[in-house]
Order: sequence, then structure tokens, then C-alpha cells
Amino acid sequence: MTMESRLRRQSRGLIRGFSLRQVRLACGLVLFAYLISHFLNHALGNISIDALAAGVHYHILFWRFLPVAIVFYGAALVHTGLGVWALYRRRQFHWKAIEPLQLVLGLSIPALIIAHITGVRIGQVAFGHEKLYPQVFYADWIAAPQKMRLMYAVLIVSWIHGSIGLYFWLRMKAFYQRAAPFLLAGAVLIPTLAMLGLYQGGRSIARDSNSAAWKADNLSQRHVGTPAEQHVLEDIAEYFLIGYLGLIGLVLLARGARTLHERRGGMITLSYGNGRIVRVPKGLSVLEASLRCNVPHASVCGGRARCSTCRIRVIGDFDSLPQPSEREAFVLDRVGTADPSIRLACQLRPAGDLSFFQLFMPHAMSASAHASRPHRIGQERYLVSMFVDMRGSTKLAEKQLPFDTVFIVNRFLGAVSQAVIACGGQPNQFVGDGQLALFGLAAGPQTACRQALKAAAMISANVDELNQVLSHDLHEPIRFGIGIHGGEVIIGDIGYRNHMVFNALGDAVNVAARLQDMTKSLACEAIVSDEVRITAGLAADTLPEQEVAIRGRTEPMTVHAVASAKMLSALVGDLEEIAA
Repeated sequence: MTMESRLRRQSRGLIRGFSLRQVRLACGLVLFAYLISHFLNHALGNISIDALAAGVHYHILFWRFLPVAIVFYGAALVHTGLGVWALYRRRQFHWKAIEPLQLVLGLSIPALIIAHITGVRIGQVAFGHEKLYPQVFYADWIAAPQKMRLMYAVLIVSWIHGSIGLYFWLRMKAFYQRAAPFLLAGAVLIPTLAMLGLYQGGRSIARDSNSAAWKADNLSQRHVGTPAEQHVLEDIAEYFLIGYLGLIGLVLLARGARTLHERRGGMITLSYGNGRIVRVPKGLSVLEASLRCNVPHASVCGGRARCSTCRIRVIGDFDSLPQPSEREAFVLDRVGTADPSIRLACQLRPAGDLSFFQLFMPHAMSASAHASRPHRIGQERYLVSMFVDMRGSTKLAEKQLPFDTVFIVNRFLGAVSQAVIACGGQPNQFVGDGQLALFGLAAGPQTACRQALKAAAMISANVDELNQVLSHDLHEPIRFGIGIHGGEVIIGDIGYRNHMVFNALGDAVNVAARLQDMTKSLACEAIVSDEVRITAGLAADTLPEQEVAIRGRTEPMTVHAVASAKMLSALVGDLEEIAA
């Protein structure tokens, strides 16, 4: 596969994975960056009022730079609009308390902040006011002390809202568990220092404002405007607040009207395949229906289409179902699901009766287990999957006693596992005489790819040694096949109750298994995907390449057939010498 076609495929994947959630996330990150900048500026009040003035100079210089200002105000408008849209779209609020809390806090921010925005930013644009920290502190600490409590409320509400959003985004990332203590420290220290800085700055202004000279320098019409201008700004803030609250009221009325319309439009029956049947209005997603009717349904990401744990398999006719959205198709493709009967419960909104069963048990883990091992719930990360399979075990069983066959297979799997562990990988699954090993659980993508290549070479050496040891007991040497591929997968504990195993799900795992099968037809010991070669840093001419068709994939894939896996050791060794 050419580089151009690979880039084209990756671009299509990014577009398919793009949705309103990604837009809201991007806008939220912009706003949170502004919040951090503003809070750090507030924290300078712990030094002096002059430090506050110096900090706000650079803060304004950056955030009012035209391109940055366009991005910032655009993000603010879009994020607010999507928050209102989320209030309308959300069919029920039986999620964990943290999710409706985030929505309520986010919707309250515009109402809390409008007076400050009007007095500072609109006053500057409309009338040329130069209202900075001294003027704001005087207004909120001296003229109207009750506004000080509103200021602190805005800080706390906006920070909690943003922190919850970051938590939902980062909790499934590979680095989250390591970064969580530092993120928590920042989440506590930054707003605390900001509020202390405002307190110190307010005290300083309260002390200095008794001076007539200070008032003449800081409370002139150039800074705070005329009474008429102030009245205009107050009217703008009041009209905006009335309009915003009216908009929220209209959304709530629209939700009620939609509910009545859906009930009059008919109800549908959902059958869960275990005897449980519920009737819900048309328009609900399967996951929303489950939560509304208190039916347990697995969903690690909370219905955000960021995982596939809510997957269901539709029983019977699925041709009449709505086509998967781009986001749903992207997630299903990421986990290597091509079966049209498998859908995401959080995205599927059936218009008629539906029978299905859940693919993941909703009570697979207890609450205490989730708390003690949160990283086992599920996370996305780049891993290298290696499938190793022993050749001829069936023929071996025909010529050996059962216990002898088990002994030989165990020796083979032991030789494979020793190589995997020695090279930094982790044996994951044992299926008959085969093994799935994972690399990258504690290393970056490049290191993981090199570890897998080195492990393949060591497996070949270990099996050669094993053949020598068992030469008197074997009619022919043990042969094997290895498939190696890397990519984003979802890892977590899979199973039921006390029978949980750590597992990896995704296209990269499936492709590695297909490559291992392909070693039979290509008469080689190992097949390495081009993705692994590129990520490991191997030159294009180091291994022979060819394009092959992979079952379940529409486009051919570039791979490298390795006749003897032992040669991979020298290639990886050369890379490490160059790096050293």
C-alpha cells in the first residue's frame, strides 16, 4: 500500500470519527485553556496588585490577538449552543450524578458570567472603557460587596464543569492512571491560588481606595464610564439574562412537547433476549431505553460512542434499522466489527419493535472492583499484538500419549512466554497451542514494535533449542507461525463475575491473528505488518514487502514475510546501536 493511499485511509477514518462531541470537546479545551490562563493571572494577586497588572497585560495581549480572539469567541458560542442542544437531546437523566451535574453547571455559567462580560468586555468595545483589576475589585468589593460571592461562584462552577469534562475525556487514555495524581493536584491548587489571589487583590484595593488620588486615577470616566453608559450596560446584561433563561425555558418546553408527540406517535417494544421486555416511546436509543426502564446495560464511556461496551446483536431482521451514523460506523470499524447485526446501543434509535441481546454483561465487575482497579474498566491505547501458533499439534496428538502432548505444548508455550516476557511484552491469551502477546502496556509505540520484533527472533531461537532437547521424542521439529500488527485497541477486564480476564479488543488484534494464519500459505515463520515496520523505524528495503488481502478489510494491506524470525534480532539490534 502506497503512502498516499495510507494517508487517504487515515483521513477517512478521522472524518468518520468526527462528531458533535468532538466539536464540543475541542471548544471546551479552548475555553479551559482560557480559564487556566485567567486563573493563573488571578493567582498573581498573592504577590501584589502590580503583578496582577503585569500579568493581565500579557493575558489580554494573547487572547485579544485577532486570530486567537476569533477562535476563543467562536468556541464560546459553539460550546454554549451545543450545551443547550445537549439539554434538548438528552432523553433521560438516569446517568451517574456527575453527568447531569456537569450539564447543569455548564448551562449556569452564561447566566453567572454575563454581568462581568458586559461590564468589562462590552464596555470596552462599545464605549472604550479601560476596566481592569482595580476597577473590577472596587465594583465587587466596595460598591457592591455581594458581587464578590458571585465572582467566587463563577470561578468554582466553571472550574468544576471544565474538570469534569477533562475527566470524561482523559479517563480512557493510557496515561491517565499515571497522570491522575498530578492532574488532581493541579485541579485543587490552581483555583485555590486564584481565589486567594483575588482575595489579596481585593484587600489591597479596599485599603488603597480610601485615597482621593487613587479614585481620581482609577475611577474616572475613561475607566468606568458615565452613569448613562453604565445604565446601558446593565440593560444589556439584563436583556441577555432574560433571553438566555427564556431559551432554556423554551428548550424544556420543547422536551415536554417532544415527549407528548412521541407517546402519541406510538410505543415500541424492546426484547432483551433474556426474557426482559420493555415498552418505550419511539426516538429513544436502546441505551437510553435501558436506563429509563432500569435495565442494566454496560456502557463504560457513558453513552458517548467512545467505547463499544454497549454493543448489542440484533436478532432477526436488521435491514429496517436506521443506518449507522459516521461516529457509530467509526467505532464499530475500530473494533473490527463488520457484522451488520451488531450495533452500538447508545447510537441505535429503532423506529419499530426490536429483539437483541447484549454482548457485554452489565454486571461484569462489582463497584468495589471498579474502584480498586479503575484502569481495568477499559481504555484506548496503542498496542502491538503478536499471535504465535504451534504447527502440527493435531498430528502430534495422534502420535503421542495425551499427557505427552500436553507436556510438549506447554513446553512450547513456555518457550514463547519466556521470550515475550524477556523482551518487555505480556502473554495475554492461551488458545489451545497458540498465544496472544501484547507489547506497549508500559512502553511507547516505537519501543513496543521493536520489543515485538525482538521477541519473535527470541521465540525462534527458543523453539530451536526446544527442538534439540525434545529431538528423541519428536518425529519432526516443532514449527510455528507469528503474526505481528500494531494499532489502537481497547483493553480491559472481560468476562463474567469471578471469571474475568484482561483482554484486548480491536482491529489490530484481529489483523495479527489473520497474519499468523497467513504464514502457512506464504511458507514463512513470521509476517510483520508495514505499520509495525514503520513505527519501529526499519527502512523500507530491510524486509521484502507485498500486498495481501485481509479477511474483514476492504483494502489490501502491505506486509513483510520473514522466512526466519531470527533475522529480526539483527535488524532491531542495528536500530538500537544507531540510537545509542
